[in-house]
Amino acid sequence: MTSQPAPAARISIELGDRSYDILIGSGLLGQADAYEGLPASTSALIVTNTTVAPLYLAQLKQALAGRHAQLHEVVLPDGEAFKTWETLNLVFDALLGHGCDRKTVVYALGGGVVGDMTGFAAAAYMRGVPFVQVPTTLLAQVDSSVGGKTAINHPLGKNMIGAFYQPQRVICDLGTLATLPERELSAGLAEIIKYGPIADTAFLDWIEAHMAGLRRREVDLLAHAVRRSCEIKAHVVGVDERESGLRAILNFGHTFGHAIEAGLGYGEWLHGEAVGCGMVMAARLSQRLGLVDAAWVARLTTLIAAAGLPVVAPVLDVADNAGRYLALMRVDKKAEAGEIKFVLIDGPGQATVRGAPDALVREVIDASCAVA
Repeated sequence: MTSQPAPAARISIELGDRSYDILIGSGLLGQADAYEGLPASTSALIVTNTTVAPLYLAQLKQALAGRHAQLHEVVLPDGEAFKTWETLNLVFDALLGHGCDRKTVVYALGGGVVGDMTGFAAAAYMRGVPFVQVPTTLLAQVDSSVGGKTAINHPLGKNMIGAFYQPQRVICDLGTLATLPERELSAGLAEIIKYGPIADTAFLDWIEAHMAGLRRREVDLLAHAVRRSCEIKAHVVGVDERESGLRAILNFGHTFGHAIEAGLGYGEWLHGEAVGCGMVMAARLSQRLGLVDAAWVARLTTLIAAAGLPVVAPVLDVADNAGRYLALMRVDKKAEAGEIKFVLIDGPGQATVRGAPDALVREVIDASCAVA
């Protein structure tokens, strides 16, 4: 990463008695004052994974040493393939094995998989214990750590088993992005790009102008991208915490993307890679419905490719590829009575959630997939 560290920023998620702050800056993970004001407890559990633990676990433990007399840890296997009941039970085993009570604070140290599972465990353990998100990937910092969605995967559908459960705080240390593999950085850029088409065309322009610098990990650019993404998500979540309306627009690209993840097998493509390709497919569907023109689709496709993301969808079933996509997309939280709902773009910075004829969706899938 290059350039000087950005000063810390604070963004508030306004949810009444469930309100909390997002802190964004460099070096926050190891600063004790970043955790000031959080619930006090005798015991705490840090949940992390085999990749992140060697990098950042010691820093977090040192920062928390003065806050909790008993500081425990559980290190999970890394990867989307382990976002399962079996792995979730490792967190419950640790909580119960250490005799953790309902005041125990649980810290999620890692990317989206760790954050989602830790939040779900915190929501369920003793019917709810406080937890703190300490995201270490770009994708988690701009999306999954914010807003209280927690879940595990099921073989038939991604994130289908979970709960809405808000953290006490989100601590985004930009310094952790220095150790992020290139592929993971691109995956995070997909979720940043998402915010432009659905909410802020000026931000989309900015992303286009600064994509090269973002991929070089220039700290001032990453700080702005994370901050603006969190500002947009904070507004949407504040209006619609439980996705009964506006919040669904945050799933732009996710209906197609989740089908790709489930169809290929979790972990074959990263979540952000599937979302990036899914946005291309959703843009093409928007065009076929007469909502945007071909030039806009080409612009978005070019930007997604420039982020290092795939723009050609995979074939999931040689015999009936579109049919396989449709079947997987019907197992989606937005689906209603078997009708697939898509987040589509219907104007600059505007998104809508609506259905589309299967025949039209099949055409989009066929046009988007590599031909075997």
